[in-house]
Amino acid sequence: MADPEQQESIAYTAHHLTIPSGLTQSESEELAPLITEFHTYRISPGQCSSLLAQLISAPKDTVWSIVRRFDKPQTYKHFIKSCSVGPGFIMTVGSTRDVNVISGLPAATSTERLDILDDERQVTGFSITGGEHRLRNYRVGDDSAWNRT
Repeated sequence: MADPEQQESIAYTAHHLTIPSGLTQSESEELAPLITEFHTYRISPGQCSSLLAQLISAPKDTVWSIVRRFDKPQTYKHFIKSCSVGPGFIMTVGSTRDVNVISGLPAATSTERLDILDDERQVTGFSITGGEHRLRNYRVGDDSAWNRT
């Protein structure tokens, strides 16, 4: 049985309870179900969590065609210098990539595993599994399921 003190210190992210920077209250309310489903997870002592929301004035399908490319994160993540995948790469859950980060950040490389790729709902997410950086137990979720255009 788990230690009651340890159980009490486990928390869940609360991104769905606050308005992300850059969004209005009504935009945040519209996104709340997606944030609750895809950006709520357990965090332990010593862990933190954040949510970045960015409005993009482009058709949703255009945004998704870029965001879904697990093998090309440098296309929309400006802090990534390059990305490599293995020979015969097929973009499926469980695939991995090696990312080189631009100099000046507290990281050099990152090895990442694709955890979710849902084209119907336009959601993707990955975990960082290794590399030269300070991040541990780190997960990322990206989606283009909502926009104003």
